[in-house]
Amino acid sequence: MNIIDPIAKILGEWSAELGVASIFLRLVVSMIFAAIIGCERSSKRHSAGLRTFIVVFLAATTATMIDIYLTETYGLAISMISAATVIAVAIISSNSILFSSKNQIKGLTTSAGLWASGILGMSIGAGFYTVSLVGFIALLLCLSLFPTFERYLKNRSNHFEVHLELVSKTYLQDFATTIRRLGLRIDDIEANPAYLSSGLAVYSVSVTINSNELKKYKTHKEIIEALGTLDYVYYIEEMN
Repeated sequence: MNIIDPIAKILGEWSAELGVASIFLRLVVSMIFAAIIGCERSSKRHSAGLRTFIVVFLAATTATMIDIYLTETYGLAISMISAATVIAVAIISSNSILFSSKNQIKGLTTSAGLWASGILGMSIGAGFYTVSLVGFIALLLCLSLFPTFERYLKNRSNHFEVHLELVSKTYLQDFATTIRRLGLRIDDIEANPAYLSSGLAVYSVSVTINSNELKKYKTHKEIIEALGTLDYVYYIEEMN
């Protein structure tokens, strides 16, 4: 079944075929999409920024066009270059995931964004302009707007995890007692070995809100700020 892309239909038959003009168009569209997403990531100081996203987009777009050419010219049935590009992007994406000294996973969203960008680049290279545009808008919304909504949901959740630094490990029992008195339950405590030489007692603490009053009126930020006023708490923050 032959499906004509709606945007290609508006632009003309030339845009659906693989020619000099359509190749130029697909590369330009790919660079524009990559630049917008890359700027959004760079503005938030993520590991993969403008240049990385442009390279991923262009590589995926070019690989797909080469596969289309090889298929039309030599009748190859396997899109080997596109498949290799997807694998390469997946490897690059996985390398952008890091574990911080606070036992937090960093770069997971950027990693997924790079992988999605590779798929979008292939879509542009195949001449699926409408699919590419819709996918680009959806990806941009996920990266730029959804984090605010996600933070709101996390801040109203009954479960959260904190990075806790005590002036001494002897105060851990006092901290646990205070937590219970506030209407919280400690689900798990894990010592962080990255701070062994700092002189501090550092832990990752998983907490559940048991008190109905806290559930209704207090956010995670307010609870953590209250815990931060304890004399023996050197530093405390919520882990993402």
